[in-house]
Amino acid sequence: MNIARKAILGVLLMLALLIGGNTATFVSPPFLTRAAASGNPPPSGTLRWMAYNTRATRDTYLVYLAEELPDLTIHYDYVPVDYFTGTLSVQLMSGKGPDLIEGGGETRLLASTHRLLDLTDEPFLAQYRQAGLAPFSVNGRVYAVPLQSWFEGIYYNKAIFAEHGLTPPATFDEWIELHKVLRAAGIKPQTMGAQSWAPLMKQSIGVVNNEFYANGANAGFDAAFDRGEAKLAEAWLPAVTLWSRMISEGCITPDMLDYSDEQALMEFASGEAAMWESGPWSLGEILRINPDIELGMFPFPGAEGGAGWLVGGPGSALAINVDSPNRDAALRVLAATATREAQLALIADNMGEPYLEGMRADFGSVYADCADAFALEQVYAPWTAAWTFGNPIVEAYGKALQEVLAGSKTVEEALAEADQVNEHMRTSLVTP
Repeated sequence: MNIARKAILGVLLMLALLIGGNTATFVSPPFLTRAAASGNPPPSGTLRWMAYNTRATRDTYLVYLAEELPDLTIHYDYVPVDYFTGTLSVQLMSGKGPDLIEGGGETRLLASTHRLLDLTDEPFLAQYRQAGLAPFSVNGRVYAVPLQSWFEGIYYNKAIFAEHGLTPPATFDEWIELHKVLRAAGIKPQTMGAQSWAPLMKQSIGVVNNEFYANGANAGFDAAFDRGEAKLAEAWLPAVTLWSRMISEGCITPDMLDYSDEQALMEFASGEAAMWESGPWSLGEILRINPDIELGMFPFPGAEGGAGWLVGGPGSALAINVDSPNRDAALRVLAATATREAQLALIADNMGEPYLEGMRADFGSVYADCADAFALEQVYAPWTAAWTFGNPIVEAYGKALQEVLAGSKTVEEALAEADQVNEHMRTSLVTP
């Protein structure tokens, strides 16, 4: 069965689970907690939070909540992102869903299928900037609050770069050349855990940001795409074709399809590779493995140079299951989150931009090469910022890019599959 067919069947399953229909069997991966896999209710007096960010990225924040709300206990169920939507969908359909839901690109879909509590009239929303609320809104109603922004670029080993007289690239051609220089010196230029579909998807969209979204004439594209009036296969093709030189020129190689993200992180942190694509959530683990590593991050470069672009924007958000029997307690968690103390706790373990009024983050020296991109607000992820069916679309696209890397698909076919998923979901689901 090809990826397009798999993606559509996956979409149909998710739609059935979200809007009702026949029951389905979901086989959970072996590393999920018992509660996350089964949807069994937590012990009395606790709230259950299902999340796709690891607990390590929330530790300081969870300690803050425990101190601020001592009468509440939060059971944190981590489900890896590749399994998150399926696990959540099954639980919501069965009536065993969590009280709190970490939402991202699926928030609009969950809201449109009436699975999330409408937060529009809650007083704590007044604490947030509109830029942080917009991605989690449907028809002017707000269904989740932002935890913090996220961003992803290219981490690089400063010592390796300095040893070979290299600096962060200003153009895409310079980035390709960096790979060639490092490879000629016997150093692996870039590692990638392409066993997951996400890195290929994000890296290609980093180039799309430079080549397509940087052009103000394309400002209305995402809204048109969301309405089914525009196609990725037409609009994005030149940019993704440019990015595909990373494959055709051997910068990203088919053997990376056998690498997990954890293996790639280890390879980079140990100094065996000079570059690795990720975000601030990985910084602590890199430094744990190699406290002496000299790190930097640069944005994805474009063909013509400039500040470059990062992939990101308003990141994960916190929503409440509309069927939660613990709504009042869950609302107290969201109210406690809309404070400066909570936001500082959040970014302590996972650096990002808070969306509270009057707050800005200091990203530190590791991200100094990204300063111009931050200043120009050149940080974007269309699937979370603007698309109703963002996660299913980019998952289909990312999986098709894995086949591009394997040599069994073209860039055109990968983009066409993403368009196909968008069209199928848009015509299958009537939103309010």
